[in-house]
Amino acid sequence: MAKFCQRGGKVLPMVRQNPANWLARRRKIKGSPCLTMAAKSYLCGTLNKIQTMIEVTDVALRQAAGEGMDAFIGVFTGAYKKEIGGEMTAGTMSLLTGEQHSLLAYQIFRDEVMEGGFCQLIQNGYGGYIFDNPFAKVMRLWGVGDLSKLVYAAKKIYDSHRDDLERERTDEEFMAMYEQYEAFDELEDEFLEKEEEYTALVAGYVDEHLELFAKIV
Repeated sequence: MAKFCQRGGKVLPMVRQNPANWLARRRKIKGSPCLTMAAKSYLCGTLNKIQTMIEVTDVALRQAAGEGMDAFIGVFTGAYKKEIGGEMTAGTMSLLTGEQHSLLAYQIFRDEVMEGGFCQLIQNGYGGYIFDNPFAKVMRLWGVGDLSKLVYAAKKIYDSHRDDLERERTDEEFMAMYEQYEAFDELEDEFLEKEEEYTALVAGYVDEHLELFAKIV
């Protein structure tokens, strides 16, 4: 089996670096209730009965591995997004296997938390996808134990305030969430400090189990 990955000041989420510029780019995922409902079937046996494995090319993986572990993961998740038509709904969830969903969940988690923290992750409709699923457990099984603990800690906050965290908000109300939910700050800081390590561990697991994530052509 070919191996593609080699490991080779404090950062703040983009929203805390420059709120005005970030707010102009703020996005919302349409149809987020579908994600919450579909999340209940994520990693169930039915999701693993995929007839045709999604393909990625050896050339693309080798090039991406030279650019960084996030780019390496992006080759897979880009193919997954293409497979589901760029939109995750209850109808497209079954097009991916449990392992593919877990990798896509990591990429979504990483990008959302790095850009806007847990408030953005939840407001963009991914709360159910991350916290109602065994994402944290999978990260532990993949050897990323510290991230697993971090996700479980965030889930406690999410479960305690879910209705308020997920309700529709104006831009002003959204920005106020960062003061209201300062409990997330320490977890966001920890993730940003260790993100490169986490991403390298996830990429390493994928590299060791390529057949679970795509067919290499």
